[in-house]
Amino acid sequence: MADIGRPSSYTQEIADEICAQLAEGKSLRSVCKAESMPSVTTVFSWMRLYPEFLKQYARSKEESADFLAEDLMDISDDGTNDWMASNDPDNPGYRANGEHIARSRLRVDTRKWIASKLKPKKYGEKLDIAHSGSIETVSREALIERLTGLYAAASSRIDGDRSEGTTGPDPSVPTTH
Repeated sequence: MADIGRPSSYTQEIADEICAQLAEGKSLRSVCKAESMPSVTTVFSWMRLYPEFLKQYARSKEESADFLAEDLMDISDDGTNDWMASNDPDNPGYRANGEHIARSRLRVDTRKWIASKLKPKKYGEKLDIAHSGSIETVSREALIERLTGLYAAASSRIDGDRSEGTTGPDPSVPTTH
């Protein structure tokens, strides 16, 4: 159910405004808090009903990854409030504001994570998946022969362990699972 006074009819003008704010790194929830915007539920409904809006929304979210990456530099370079005056008369001067530094780190980490999910090719982890060995093809007959040999070796080892007095599963005794 749409909120009273909120737009619920799709217009390209509202769609453009939503997507412009999303591209600036805002969340859909924060965009939809404004009384002039539809509810989040309405926007999700529009995505199902209007394929062009869904494409526009997806492009805006990708663009927001670039905005978030730009934001990372600003947050990282801003040392404002990293230090605060000490009110301790026995220890005058400044001390590190651990809470502010931790909050800045969290803001950076969150933006990095979101950017890596929105645009993984550009901001995601680079994986080296190059193959550096050789691939050997084996005929079906050679594979069966190899497996038969491995089975025989394993059976021989199990039989040898039993004859040496070590305990192991007895294949003649059924097991319950």
